[in-house]
Amino acid sequence: MSENELHPTTAEAAAPVIEDDPIEVRKAKRAAIIAAGGNPYGNAFDYTAHAAQIEADHAGLADGESTEVAVSVAGRVLAKRVQGKITFLTLRDTTGDIQLFCRVNALGEDAYDQLKDLDLGDWIGAHGCVMRTRRGQLSVAVEAFELLSKAIRPLPEKFHGLSNKEVRYRQRYVDLVVNTEVRDTFEKRFKVISAIRRFMEDNGFYEVETPILHAIPGGANARPFETHHNALDREFYLRIATELHLKRLLVGGFERVFEIGRQFRNEGMDPYHNPEFTTMEAYQAFSDLEGMKSLTKGFVQAAALAACGTLQIQYQGHRIDLGGEWRDATMIDLINEQIDEPVSIHMERAELERIARANGVGQIEDAWGAGKIIAELFEACVEHTLVQPTFVCEHPLEVSPLAKKKPGEPELTQRFELFICGHEYANAFNELNDPIDQAERFRAQVEAKDLGDDEAMGYDADYIRALEYGMPPAGGVGIGIDRLVMLLTDAESIRDVLLFPHMRNEAPASGAAAATTTASACDRVAGDPAAACAPIDFSKVAIEPLFQDEVDFDTFSASDFRAVKVKECVAVPKSKKLLQFTLDDGTDADRVILSGIHAYYEPEELVGRTLIAITNLPPRKMMGISSCGMLLSAIHQEPGEGGELEERLNLLMVSDRIPAGAKLY
Repeated sequence: MSENELHPTTAEAAAPVIEDDPIEVRKAKRAAIIAAGGNPYGNAFDYTAHAAQIEADHAGLADGESTEVAVSVAGRVLAKRVQGKITFLTLRDTTGDIQLFCRVNALGEDAYDQLKDLDLGDWIGAHGCVMRTRRGQLSVAVEAFELLSKAIRPLPEKFHGLSNKEVRYRQRYVDLVVNTEVRDTFEKRFKVISAIRRFMEDNGFYEVETPILHAIPGGANARPFETHHNALDREFYLRIATELHLKRLLVGGFERVFEIGRQFRNEGMDPYHNPEFTTMEAYQAFSDLEGMKSLTKGFVQAAALAACGTLQIQYQGHRIDLGGEWRDATMIDLINEQIDEPVSIHMERAELERIARANGVGQIEDAWGAGKIIAELFEACVEHTLVQPTFVCEHPLEVSPLAKKKPGEPELTQRFELFICGHEYANAFNELNDPIDQAERFRAQVEAKDLGDDEAMGYDADYIRALEYGMPPAGGVGIGIDRLVMLLTDAESIRDVLLFPHMRNEAPASGAAAATTTASACDRVAGDPAAACAPIDFSKVAIEPLFQDEVDFDTFSASDFRAVKVKECVAVPKSKKLLQFTLDDGTDADRVILSGIHAYYEPEELVGRTLIAITNLPPRKMMGISSCGMLLSAIHQEPGEGGELEERLNLLMVSDRIPAGAKLY
């Protein structure tokens, strides 16, 4: 760099610079470099060593000792400490940090001045010899350096880092820079995927690629994303599973196939679900559930060893043993271990419904048969108890449209789900290869869709045609990669293991106060929770008539209305409507309230808000969770696209200046 590269021209010097605006200061430095003929965004740099390699190669170097080992390093400046004619820089590369020991005698006055003018976040390349300072810090004694990229926006403060999760998810690039544990998480993710791929290939499986655009959504029960193909002038769906295309390959003669890829389901978000996620699905001709159990155990253990180096892991306070024997039990046996009255698939529906309600199952649909009620009982009473790896077998036929029936028990299927620490990780079948049986199940799915089930599958005539050519007996398994990475990195949310999770539109960058106002005042439209804020046309608003019956003052006063602070808000698993709030109500104990407002709000936007709740209602169970109170919302109606009145809801939010527990009068 020339002596003028970091000095502004006369015109630039005359331009006003807001010294307390770091972005403007950095822009002025950038302009000065360009004006002096320099390049603040340099060219390729031929580095010869990484920080970790230097550390390993010179671990035995004594304090105060220098070497003649010349290295070239490149990275981002994360810390700078100027002490007169010596400056210390901390340089971070892809493997770690290394200190740069910079002396004016080695660099010369001009270059040393330019080095002191570097900002935190700048990328540089440096040449020098390895040494260890008298205080024991391994360093590179810099003899020359180059500016490779000027950072205009400053990183978060050194000692505060980046802790706001919403900002971290939106700006993952910054999160990776300042939070080294986040980088570790994603390095483990890469290792997990690589280990699974190697394991499958070593066991004779071919990795294949199947279409993401599907004419008919199939392979799972889920609501798909829709898109339009202009060239073909027809509607397509983003795939919800890879299953049906992979099994077509078994028909074609491939014996072992697998695919690692993205799936898309237009559904809610919670700590264990994201609309865009990664799975691995595998199918093996002439195999069965026992083969799939062995295969599943193998690739899970391979992933754990690659990511953690051990089969004994910790997840959210639980010690999990992925080695040894994994438990194998039927769904009904596991239910009967947890409830007082035994159930079976052959019981009368009314009796099953009574038992389900008595054991915390919430809303029970009229269309549910015995199989669906048993599945809901399992979710409510058993899932959370399965901490160690457990293969849950013999699912009801009603909830397993693609699995073979159990011989002698046609209401049950040859299927398992792998549960660990209360969550499902893998799903496997003895694959149905009878085209007549499969066609009947597809018709049942179509009937369910016609009755309003938007998650039911369509009738895939081409898949039936493929089965009619003959598919060998086969086992198949699918595993959620994101959940497995959560398990192996002790992550509490799926967003922690997704590099770029989907978020709501960011509020305009016009100051924190404006952003808060925008977020809290935004009107949510039913069915479109991501709709942008827009003024309400009150001429179209329909308000419910006021109650004419009078309520005496004592009755009204018996309702205890309190201001509550939202400490945590998450979507309730397996529920499309419910959000679970953990609230500060001014007492020493947290209050949990469930509210069916997920169509209008996403959980993350409500954390930290001050809401109004009735706190003295008797507890009631929903989805097996006890809800202690009710949050208040304002409801009105407006004409929808078809002109029919549709409900609109706004959660009551009040000033954050109101303390938790403040009583309303």
